[in-house]
Amino acid sequence: MSKQSIDKNPTEQESQVNQEKMIGADIIIASLLEENVECIFGYPGGAVLEIYDALARFTKKESFKNFKHILVRHEQAAVHAADAYSRSSNKVGVALVTSGPGATNAITGIATAFSDSIPIVVISGQVPSSVIGTDAFQEVDMIGCSRPIVKHNFLVKNVNNLSTTIKKAFKIAKSGRPGPVVIDIPKDITIKEAKFHYPKDIKIPSYQPNTQAHPGQVKRAAKLLTKALRPLIYVGGGAVLSNSYEQIRKLIDMLNLPYVSTIMGIGVLDTNDSRCLGMLGMHGTFEANLAMQNCDVLLAVGARFDDRVISVPKDFLDAKKKIIHIDIDPSSINKRVKVDVPIVADVSSTINDIINALQKNNNHNNLNPLDDWWRQINIWRSHECLYYKNSNDVIKPQYVLDTLSKITNGNAIVTSDVGQHQMWVAQYYKFNRPKQWINSAGLGTMGFGLPAAMGAYFANPNAQIACVTGDGSIQMNIQELSTCKQYDIPIKIISLNNKFLGMVRQWQEFFYETRYSHTYMSSLPDFVKLAQAYGHIGFCIEKTSDVEPILKEAFSKKLKNKLVFIDFIVESESNVFPMIQNGKGLNEMDLPAHMKGVSQTIDKNI
Repeated sequence: MSKQSIDKNPTEQESQVNQEKMIGADIIIASLLEENVECIFGYPGGAVLEIYDALARFTKKESFKNFKHILVRHEQAAVHAADAYSRSSNKVGVALVTSGPGATNAITGIATAFSDSIPIVVISGQVPSSVIGTDAFQEVDMIGCSRPIVKHNFLVKNVNNLSTTIKKAFKIAKSGRPGPVVIDIPKDITIKEAKFHYPKDIKIPSYQPNTQAHPGQVKRAAKLLTKALRPLIYVGGGAVLSNSYEQIRKLIDMLNLPYVSTIMGIGVLDTNDSRCLGMLGMHGTFEANLAMQNCDVLLAVGARFDDRVISVPKDFLDAKKKIIHIDIDPSSINKRVKVDVPIVADVSSTINDIINALQKNNNHNNLNPLDDWWRQINIWRSHECLYYKNSNDVIKPQYVLDTLSKITNGNAIVTSDVGQHQMWVAQYYKFNRPKQWINSAGLGTMGFGLPAAMGAYFANPNAQIACVTGDGSIQMNIQELSTCKQYDIPIKIISLNNKFLGMVRQWQEFFYETRYSHTYMSSLPDFVKLAQAYGHIGFCIEKTSDVEPILKEAFSKKLKNKLVFIDFIVESESNVFPMIQNGKGLNEMDLPAHMKGVSQTIDKNI
């Protein structure tokens, strides 16, 4: 999608309201109100002072009473918070940053949202138009910097185009395959005047994502599913982003399909459901990976077959396996794995079409019995690949997350940073529904968890929210504890402190003969005192017997409105199992000790 084509000849349907002239800064705020934006995350600076002044003036208006600006302590945190606000709701997240270092600090957050296809709009200030390209104070080419990691970006050159540009940004961010959009606004644009009008809708001729599935491909998909002896549905983040979970559940119920998910797809089906085999891929469950490897018809829904799921495509494919792939982004289909039935369309409507095709031909009543397939799956499942032996001597990290799931009844919104703790959440927390699990899956961004919990809180102020982190990750954006104090954000921080950069250490153990090069943190802060210094409650837990009581206390009515930081001193060299090494197939897992010698094959009679 070229920037030139998007900016050219848009067709607008004008708002009925045409106001008097406004300066650009006021147009920005008025446009956000027209988009029903209720919360933005930002950090002020010279290039956006007019916008912040407009915020101050607009707050006096009655129509502005539900609008919040959250002052973060770092621009990266602003974008992560906007990202999680979007992930945990059905809204577009918004961040506001200044030029130069403010804009470059936002880059990691933008790249994180881009990797996971999250709809956000980032408004960045820019130096005045007249000095762009002169190396002016705090000038950075934000358009050039962000181009590889955005769905689209805009440099506003004319104040008369400002409101239209904002309308286009929101439309592009949330339609088709969602993603981040950057609007770079020179300071002089914020002080020039224009007549305000906000389009009710806007058409961009060069940007028309296909949403309807081809009827012939739908029929082929339905036919393959009815003939399958070993069917499987493989669900990714696109299923969550498209809000298609009800349709997917209906199809699973109709066909009695086993279901696996990527780390982004967790929660589409209640993880306690017997059809749910868990997460697949590098740290996926034994049963999920072997079902994926041995199915004969695979329905891939909003997933990418990325390298953490399918490390070696040629070892995954065989002549007998048929793959149906539904994704709204044509570039995701046949990128790594060649499929038999490609369907470029909206996931929700396509699943409905497949259900209708099955019902129309009464095919759902003439399905092949799947008893043998389920018998094999249950044999794989019986090995309990996530079993761990608890210890009174040292806290097992798995036990902390197992207990967290039980204490919250699987109802909490859980954010995480990146590493072993992220994988353990995906394995052990029993999510009940979509949009509960907020993590950086594609980019793997340390420092995501805490600001993400902030964003999730403002989207869901009545929810229980837990941030699961590690002693390395939490220090990336720990300054946001100050933001949490200013806005009374009552999240619970679950830190699994093993004094290592855990996942990197695990790789060093497996592949570098336990040479732990610069992954051991010999000097860590006293996280309890640090939390207290920011005005919060802190606990340090070193005994297994204290894990459940402290989690119950943290989520009790007494501490409901308090941020609680719990520093769990856990086993220092625990590993995440199962594990698939790079270059290995789904049936070549490294397994935990209790599964030594277990076969990773399928019964030939099935």
